[in-house]
Amino acid sequence: MYAVIKTGGKQYKVSPGDVLKVEKLDAAPGDEVALSQVLMVVNGDDVTIGNPLVQGASVKARVLEQGRAKKVIVFKKKRRKGYKVKNGHRQPFTAIEIQEVSA
Repeated sequence: MYAVIKTGGKQYKVSPGDVLKVEKLDAAPGDEVALSQVLMVVNGDDVTIGNPLVQGASVKARVLEQGRAKKVIVFKKKRRKGYKVKNGHRQPFTAIEIQEVSA
């Protein structure tokens, strides 16, 4: 059994036991979160596709950690003008483990 969920503007294919990093959620490590934006649920040969969401479906997950990704360097330059800017960015994320997919 697996589902396609939407969180943080991205879509993920998840099944129980999966560990994934999603955009930052407002929850502490160890908390249970319910992801209600389920786009599709597949249980064997039974496929349920939402329009746009599957009614009554949810995915339960446990928050493992809150963290920040590796640094991405942002470098801007305009040649012959003496303009250079160097910045870095670290995107916050939440690592979750999928506990249950219910249709």
